[in-house]
Amino acid sequence: MTKKTLPADFLWGGAVAAHQVEGAYDVGGKGLSVADVMTATGTHDERRITAGVQPNEFYPNHEAVDFYHQYPADVKLFAEMGFKCFRTSIAWSRIFPQGDEVEPNEAGLAFYDRLFDECHKYHIEPVVTLSHFEMPYHLVTKYGGFRSRQTIKFFTRFAQTVFERYRDKVTYWLTFNEINNQINYDRAFTLFTNSGIQVQPGENAEAVMYQASHYEVVASAIAVQIAHTINPDFQVGAMVAFSPVYPATDKPRDVFKAQRAMQARFWYSDVQVEGQYPTWLTNYFETKGFDLDITAADLANLRQGTVDYLGFSYYMSFATAATDDEDDQFSYNETDDLVTNQFVPQSAWGWQVDPQGLRYGLNWMNDRYHLPLFIVENGIGAIDQLTATHEVHDQYRIDYLHDHIEQMELAMTEDGVPVMGYTPWSAIDIVSASTGQLSKRYGFIYVDRNDDGSGSLARYRKDSFYWYQRVIASNGTDLTPTGGEHDGSKA
Repeated sequence: MTKKTLPADFLWGGAVAAHQVEGAYDVGGKGLSVADVMTATGTHDERRITAGVQPNEFYPNHEAVDFYHQYPADVKLFAEMGFKCFRTSIAWSRIFPQGDEVEPNEAGLAFYDRLFDECHKYHIEPVVTLSHFEMPYHLVTKYGGFRSRQTIKFFTRFAQTVFERYRDKVTYWLTFNEINNQINYDRAFTLFTNSGIQVQPGENAEAVMYQASHYEVVASAIAVQIAHTINPDFQVGAMVAFSPVYPATDKPRDVFKAQRAMQARFWYSDVQVEGQYPTWLTNYFETKGFDLDITAADLANLRQGTVDYLGFSYYMSFATAATDDEDDQFSYNETDDLVTNQFVPQSAWGWQVDPQGLRYGLNWMNDRYHLPLFIVENGIGAIDQLTATHEVHDQYRIDYLHDHIEQMELAMTEDGVPVMGYTPWSAIDIVSASTGQLSKRYGFIYVDRNDDGSGSLARYRKDSFYWYQRVIASNGTDLTPTGGEHDGSKA
């Protein structure tokens, strides 16, 4: 039997988000974003959201890992690894510092010109997310974020501005990062980072979430239409967090609960791919008494603004079980309804590590959507140790990525799933979005930066750097899970 290989144009790369790497939060005319008012926390704690920037608080995203100033050397390291593409985001508040201006900030636009030019110098294709937990904070305080229909206009103005500016520099776009995370509406972090919303006492958080989510999928659809008008060659994707939800047992009630959980998590991609709401959800709105602002024009935009591909993150799988007093809707609340899957191990942060879940997910999405798929995040956060000779022996990261790439390749070569590319999280160490930690490291490149903000910001290649370099050079045929020898020299 002939072993099948990946396409020659497969997009190997790595991923970051602007707010997690750039720093320079007040440089070049940039305004505050939602990430700039979130403090750091510990391994299992939620980040605090403050009312603006407060004295005597530490905001790790303000300086992050200084990619804003160090990107030329960092992109050179990405090229050394062999990246074919680099996924990043455009910080919305660099382009429109307040979010509601009519004219953009030229200094912000010029920065991304320089960054994308640097990528192209090394034949690295930018993959750009428009909104990756970076809403201008002014839109939160004045308009309530995506509580307001007006925010659709502000987002699409931003989208049109960058589409026009980078029409010859960027082909692959994503609208909203992990838009479906806010289905976990009881978690302050997800509603704030996704939609710029802070639920007030007495409000129905679920109804607020669904209204904001509607405005966002409409904004995405309008952005897709604008993109295709500006450059018909643009490829614009949706982006969801894919965590398959398994039934805890084979009891029919648990199986149906898991199905409802999958429906709840992935109606976002249903709408962005198919251009219409699923019937279960419109019926759910009626049953719940949610009187949402959904217009005929909105529904027309959804039909006309479907995406070209589906991007997704994959870190873990979930499991759920129905309760004895389950309601007729089998309503899914991610805060309360998940259970531990005894058949998969957990990371130090409680993430259930399930490589085969990636193959399952690729098949599930291929069967459902019939679009090209793009794995734009996949990785593991861990405490790395830098040796005296500046080495990082992160075999655990190599093992994690090896097992997931292996399952991706099986989905492609054995199951026929069309996968465009793979950009692990993350290309370089970052500020963790969920905890604000720098010690929760994901990258192939170690950054000397600590949780308290100390450190030289020097870059060092990890063992996983050399391993991934070999994976890319072989187009995925050499997955031997060893990092190889290196001298630990400073990057």
